[in-house]
Amino acid sequence: MRWTRAAGRALLVAAVVLAGHAGFGVRSDAGAASASRGPLTLVTAGDLTHYLSPLLDDWNAAHASERVTLVELPDSADESRAQMISELRSGRDRFDVLNIDVAWTSEFAAAGWIAPLDRGRFPLDAFLRPVVDTATFDGRLYAVPYVTNAGLLYYRKDILDREGEQPPRTWDELARQARTIAPKYGLDGYAGQFLPYEGLTVNVTEAVHSAGGSILRDDGARVTVDSDAARSGLRFLADGVREGWIPRDALGYKEEESRQAFQDGRLLFLRNWPYVYADAGASGSNVAGRFGAVPLPGRAGPGTSVLGGSNLAVSSHTRHPASAADLISYLTSERVQRQVLTKGSLPPVRAALYEDPELVRSHPYLPTLRQSVLAAVPRPKSPLYDQVSLTVQAVAQDVMALRQTPEQGVARLARELGPLSRRD
Repeated sequence: MRWTRAAGRALLVAAVVLAGHAGFGVRSDAGAASASRGPLTLVTAGDLTHYLSPLLDDWNAAHASERVTLVELPDSADESRAQMISELRSGRDRFDVLNIDVAWTSEFAAAGWIAPLDRGRFPLDAFLRPVVDTATFDGRLYAVPYVTNAGLLYYRKDILDREGEQPPRTWDELARQARTIAPKYGLDGYAGQFLPYEGLTVNVTEAVHSAGGSILRDDGARVTVDSDAARSGLRFLADGVREGWIPRDALGYKEEESRQAFQDGRLLFLRNWPYVYADAGASGSNVAGRFGAVPLPGRAGPGTSVLGGSNLAVSSHTRHPASAADLISYLTSERVQRQVLTKGSLPPVRAALYEDPELVRSHPYLPTLRQSVLAAVPRPKSPLYDQVSLTVQAVAQDVMALRQTPEQGVARLARELGPLSRRD
């Protein structure tokens, strides 16, 4: 995931109130009791492209007794999460289906706020392989992938072509080009999302994994950050600031600030989400027709992105689990997933769409995005993910502001994350 508009677009929280904690997934032709069917509430964090209402109009036209009401939360992922948690903790059944950020699945599942799902109910084999992992916790499926996201490296193709250079595949190549080429054209070298918020957690996690490391073990039970790879990842970011090819201004960038800097023609390189492709290529952009996008570079070759996007989950208090399951199937069907891309500008989870010739012509970044998604990793899985993320942000902020060395930062991460790891 973008943590304002893109995360907001993706955070479609379809509230469907599920009774109990048992897995469910009743088909509409399975003769379910009428109590398991009925109207639903679908909650989203700011559908800024307004693509969702027409999709729900189609559903409502065909399901008169199972109509979906759309509730939009704030664009901010943090604010949306807070409002969702407040409702879920209350035990009320206001929300039925929750389109939660992929990083929240473990937290919501561990707290008992969402119900496990029947794997056989959904065509998981048709989805891009890594996205399914974001919907699981403790070996069980607790959500269904709805949209995905992976970071890309945007670059000024016109400038690299003029210099006879290819886009970078390694950190050394990126640093050299950002340090030596960008100043010749009056540009800053490289930026990501470095303000201390969720975007910084994403950028740091990508740097650590792109060096071959990790922050927590996959099940969140053990801290793994105390490694040469993690030190190398933080050093890459800190060196960029120290050497000047990451501008100090970038320490205050979120997605939109960094996109604007690139779109205005002030950056040679930008790490951001796929939505930037359409915005930067639109009429009025200073870089329209003059940029490209490639997978993120890493320490010794192609790097690793963090998976973004959102998953559809069902509230543990829903009264209409059969309707909830059918709505999730509808929203993840190939027909609707195609509209998620073409109308909502969100990356779909269905693998076949990334190789559809018509879609590739209209969205030329799809093959690159597919490559990035297939090589991507989830953020650290933890029932205490919010605290894990805040810890990563605080440490990374001090390292990138050059108040702590990468070595000191990794030692601090290992120390402060220890109490947050799971103890089975």
